[in-house]
Amino acid sequence: MQSLVIVAHGSHLNPDSATPTHTHADTIRATGAFDEVRTGFWKEEPSLREVLRTARGDDIYVVPLFISEGYFTERVIPRELRLEGWDPELWGSDGISADTATLVASDIDTEVHYCGPVGTHEAMTDVLVRRAESVTGDPSVGDGFGFAVVGHGTERNENSAKAIEYHTERIRETGRFDEVKALFMDEEPEVDDVADHFDSEDIIVVPLFIADGFHTQEDIPEDMGLTDDYRDGYDVPSEVDGHRIWYGGAVGTEELTADVILERAADAGADIGDAIARVRQRTKPTTQAAGD
Repeated sequence: MQSLVIVAHGSHLNPDSATPTHTHADTIRATGAFDEVRTGFWKEEPSLREVLRTARGDDIYVVPLFISEGYFTERVIPRELRLEGWDPELWGSDGISADTATLVASDIDTEVHYCGPVGTHEAMTDVLVRRAESVTGDPSVGDGFGFAVVGHGTERNENSAKAIEYHTERIRETGRFDEVKALFMDEEPEVDDVADHFDSEDIIVVPLFIADGFHTQEDIPEDMGLTDDYRDGYDVPSEVDGHRIWYGGAVGTEELTADVILERAADAGADIGDAIARVRQRTKPTTQAAGD
């Protein structure tokens, strides 16, 4: 019996914070790849400390729905799950290459396959591109467009910027978009000056965040000049300094993120059959371009 446990941050203040986690869990449940799919949160119920007690599987795969390797994935989650003998060195990572560590959770005396975060898996690059397709309504979008991958940026965790740069470079290597750049909220180059960083008239902006919240719904739109007050809303695309800005919001809300969770579990040894192909087919965008 296989159990998948998706762990996320959650929030006491933002009721929508857990929505992507529950949505992706439902998508994966529908594939039948796991006998059960559970969710656990740092700031909501069910809590990280309790969630493994609800898992009945002989093989338990824990996938963190987080962007980077750092404080939560390397300290908080292993501590709350009571993973015996945990050490970040077990991932053997350079900050963006965490794989899997198999340890006993002392609380339930069962082995747990603890996976790296979704945000550093190579499949997240596909999710970023899918969000570009979704926000423009064009499955072949690329020519004539610039693409900005946006991160928080913080000196407290250099791995945060590493994840942004990693996916930016992977998208750039495809040659699909005219320009691909990493921008940040709290360090240079800043997203506030997005129009100054691109020659392309059309610029797709996608924050590498798991859920929409204060930063993605308020700060970034206002900082880029899409609106003076986020409560008034804004157009997609919006005109800023002679450019059209196609703002996509948090990439973790894109349905294809469920694919990355599955990829993490499969890399750890889970038998998921054709679940990945089915999720990719099910989550193909069908909407028209926001500007149509």
